[in-house]
Amino acid sequence: MARAKTNPLNTTFSFETTLIWMGSISLLAGQTIKRMFSGGVEFGEIVHQIKVLGIKSLTIVSLTAVFSGAVMGLQFGMAMGRFGAREMVGQVVSMAILRELGPVLTALLVGGRIGSGMAAELGSMRVTEQIDAIRILGADPITKLIVPRVLATVIISPLLTIWADLIGVLGGAVVANTEFGVGYQYYYQSVFDMIEIADFVSGVSKSVFFGFLVSLIACHEGFNTRGGTEGVGHSTTRTVVLLSIITLIADFMLTKIFLML
Repeated sequence: MARAKTNPLNTTFSFETTLIWMGSISLLAGQTIKRMFSGGVEFGEIVHQIKVLGIKSLTIVSLTAVFSGAVMGLQFGMAMGRFGAREMVGQVVSMAILRELGPVLTALLVGGRIGSGMAAELGSMRVTEQIDAIRILGADPITKLIVPRVLATVIISPLLTIWADLIGVLGGAVVANTEFGVGYQYYYQSVFDMIEIADFVSGVSKSVFFGFLVSLIACHEGFNTRGGTEGVGHSTTRTVVLLSIITLIADFMLTKIFLML
């Protein structure tokens, strides 16, 4: 795997370093996808990563989703009340959550949590030469370390997004009922009347792509860690910054694509 020849303690970006980084991570992406279909991946390790990365993220996803839905319900309810359309708040909240907030917030928050953890873990293995030891013993570090993490993240991302969608819509329903007197039955009926399968599919599809990006960026930064323990800290910081920026850019591009379909 190509390694970006940049100063590991330098967090600035230039055109040259950006091109090098893009080439390096593209190469890693190709190698990872190839290993996924070549066999040799331990199923037990994938299950372990799903447990570590997914189940332990339910709390932060639930809290973020319910309060995001509640805030959106409050804001949209106040704004739509000026036009006498508060009873339609459920449609607006559900559309925004399913298409955008659900997958994006899940990617940013869960990605920041699990991405920084992956980068720190793999970075520590890099600076302590454990990855080199795996290679010397005849095992493939990409198959053993990266593929299970990427597959686990791709699996859990849409599941967490679906859960965030449900909790977010529920948070909006509670606020709409308590603050504006919109009945729960009417709220959910308006949601089902407005939402189409394409709205749900677009958000879930985004989350699969985001999961792949988050895990790939985190593993890439961890594998390319240099500079001892200080380098591990910088790799972790770079991971959170990169995945946040790239997730938002990817969200814009994916949104344009889905709207054209």
